[in-house]
Amino acid sequence: MTAQPNAAAGRPRQINRVRQLCGMVLVMEAIVIALAIVPAKALEHVNGAVAGGVGGGLAILAILLSAVVGRPRMGWALTAGTILQVLVIASGVWVHAMYVLGVVFGALWLTGIWLARRIERETRERQATHQPPPT
Repeated sequence: MTAQPNAAAGRPRQINRVRQLCGMVLVMEAIVIALAIVPAKALEHVNGAVAGGVGGGLAILAILLSAVVGRPRMGWALTAGTILQVLVIASGVWVHAMYVLGVVFGALWLTGIWLARRIERETRERQATHQPPPT
Protein backbone atom coordinates (compact mmCIF):
# COMPACT_ATOMS: atom_id res chain seq x y z
CA MET A 1 0.00 0.00 0.00
CA THR A 2 1.12 3.52 -0.64
CA ALA A 3 0.54 6.49 1.54
CA GLN A 4 -1.05 9.76 0.51
CA PRO A 5 -1.29 12.82 2.69
CA ASN A 6 -4.51 13.22 4.59
CA ALA A 7 -4.88 16.90 5.32
CA ALA A 8 -7.71 16.44 7.81
CA ALA A 9 -5.82 14.10 10.11
CA GLY A 10 -2.26 15.16 9.29
CA ARG A 11 -1.22 11.54 8.68
CA PRO A 12 -0.83 9.37 5.58
CA ARG A 13 -3.89 7.60 4.19
CA GLN A 14 -3.42 4.04 2.97
CA ILE A 15 -4.63 3.12 -0.51
CA ASN A 16 -5.80 -0.43 -1.06
CA ARG A 17 -4.87 -1.40 -4.62
CA VAL A 18 -7.04 -4.53 -4.54
CA ARG A 19 -10.03 -2.38 -3.71
CA GLN A 20 -9.26 0.08 -6.47
CA LEU A 21 -8.66 -2.42 -9.27
CA CYS A 22 -11.20 -5.09 -8.36
CA GLY A 23 -13.84 -2.52 -7.46
CA MET A 24 -13.37 -0.89 -10.87
CA VAL A 25 -13.70 -4.25 -12.64
CA LEU A 26 -16.96 -4.95 -10.79
CA VAL A 27 -18.43 -1.53 -11.58
CA MET A 28 -17.57 -1.84 -15.27
CA GLU A 29 -18.94 -5.38 -15.30
CA ALA A 30 -22.22 -4.20 -13.81
CA ILE A 31 -22.55 -1.50 -16.48
CA VAL A 32 -21.79 -3.88 -19.35
CA ILE A 33 -24.15 -6.57 -18.02
CA ALA A 34 -26.96 -4.04 -17.57
CA LEU A 35 -26.41 -2.72 -21.10
CA ALA A 36 -26.46 -6.28 -22.47
CA ILE A 37 -30.02 -6.97 -21.28
CA VAL A 38 -31.83 -5.32 -24.20
CA PRO A 39 -29.66 -6.83 -26.97
CA ALA A 40 -29.95 -10.23 -25.30
CA LYS A 41 -33.72 -9.92 -25.44
CA ALA A 42 -33.81 -8.64 -29.02
CA LEU A 43 -31.07 -10.70 -30.66
CA GLU A 44 -31.27 -13.95 -28.74
CA HIS A 45 -35.06 -13.99 -28.42
CA VAL A 46 -34.80 -14.43 -24.67
CA ASN A 47 -37.86 -13.65 -22.59
CA GLY A 48 -37.52 -10.11 -21.23
CA ALA A 49 -38.15 -11.28 -17.68
CA VAL A 50 -35.35 -13.85 -17.93
CA ALA A 51 -32.88 -11.40 -19.49
CA GLY A 52 -33.80 -8.68 -16.97
CA GLY A 53 -33.75 -11.03 -14.01
CA VAL A 54 -30.43 -12.65 -14.85
CA GLY A 55 -28.71 -9.48 -16.04
CA GLY A 56 -30.22 -7.19 -13.43
CA GLY A 57 -29.49 -9.57 -10.57
CA LEU A 58 -25.87 -10.01 -11.61
CA ALA A 59 -25.39 -6.27 -12.16
CA ILE A 60 -26.80 -5.43 -8.71
CA LEU A 61 -24.63 -8.10 -7.09
CA ALA A 62 -21.54 -6.69 -8.85
CA ILE A 63 -22.32 -3.16 -7.59
CA LEU A 64 -22.83 -4.39 -4.03
CA LEU A 65 -19.57 -6.33 -4.09
CA SER A 66 -17.67 -3.36 -5.53
CA ALA A 67 -18.60 -1.41 -2.40
CA VAL A 68 -16.98 -3.92 -0.03
CA VAL A 69 -14.12 -5.54 -1.98
CA GLY A 70 -10.74 -4.75 -0.43
CA ARG A 71 -12.11 -3.27 2.78
CA PRO A 72 -10.65 -4.37 6.11
CA ARG A 73 -12.38 -7.47 7.52
CA MET A 74 -14.07 -8.06 4.15
CA GLY A 75 -11.71 -10.69 2.75
CA TRP A 76 -14.75 -12.77 1.81
CA ALA A 77 -15.56 -10.20 -0.89
CA LEU A 78 -12.72 -11.41 -3.13
CA THR A 79 -14.10 -14.95 -2.90
CA ALA A 80 -17.63 -13.65 -3.54
CA GLY A 81 -16.35 -11.68 -6.54
CA THR A 82 -14.75 -14.82 -7.93
CA ILE A 83 -18.02 -16.71 -7.42
CA LEU A 84 -19.79 -13.85 -9.23
CA GLN A 85 -17.49 -14.39 -12.23
CA VAL A 86 -18.44 -18.08 -12.27
CA LEU A 87 -22.14 -17.13 -12.03
CA VAL A 88 -21.80 -14.73 -14.97
CA ILE A 89 -20.30 -17.50 -17.08
CA ALA A 90 -22.96 -19.97 -15.90
CA SER A 91 -25.73 -17.49 -16.77
CA GLY A 92 -24.78 -18.10 -20.40
CA VAL A 93 -27.19 -21.03 -20.20
CA TRP A 94 -30.06 -18.50 -20.32
CA VAL A 95 -28.41 -15.58 -22.10
CA HIS A 96 -25.67 -16.85 -24.44
CA ALA A 97 -23.80 -13.52 -24.61
CA MET A 98 -22.98 -13.96 -20.92
CA TYR A 99 -20.51 -16.73 -21.78
CA VAL A 100 -18.32 -14.20 -23.56
CA LEU A 101 -18.84 -11.43 -20.99
CA GLY A 102 -18.12 -13.85 -18.16
CA VAL A 103 -14.84 -14.99 -19.65
CA VAL A 104 -13.70 -11.43 -20.41
CA PHE A 105 -14.56 -10.07 -16.97
CA GLY A 106 -13.29 -13.21 -15.24
CA ALA A 107 -9.91 -12.61 -16.89
CA LEU A 108 -10.01 -8.93 -15.87
CA TRP A 109 -10.96 -9.93 -12.30
CA LEU A 110 -8.06 -12.36 -11.94
CA THR A 111 -5.66 -9.88 -13.55
CA GLY A 112 -6.86 -7.15 -11.17
CA ILE A 113 -6.20 -9.33 -8.12
CA TRP A 114 -2.78 -10.40 -9.40
CA LEU A 115 -1.70 -6.90 -10.41
CA ALA A 116 -2.93 -5.23 -7.21
CA ARG A 117 -1.12 -7.73 -5.02
CA ARG A 118 2.03 -7.33 -7.09
CA ILE A 119 1.93 -3.54 -6.74
CA GLU A 120 1.31 -3.77 -2.99
CA ARG A 121 4.17 -6.26 -2.55
CA GLU A 122 6.59 -4.06 -4.51
CA THR A 123 5.51 -1.01 -2.53
CA ARG A 124 6.09 -2.82 0.79
CA GLU A 125 9.52 -3.97 -0.40
CA ARG A 126 10.42 -0.44 -1.51
CA GLN A 127 9.29 1.00 1.82
CA ALA A 128 11.28 -1.63 3.70
CA THR A 129 14.46 -0.57 1.90
CA HIS A 130 13.46 3.13 1.95
CA GLN A 131 13.90 3.55 -1.79
CA PRO A 132 12.00 6.31 -3.58
CA PRO A 133 9.44 5.15 -6.17
CA PRO A 134 10.68 4.86 -9.75
CA THR A 135 10.04 7.89 -11.96
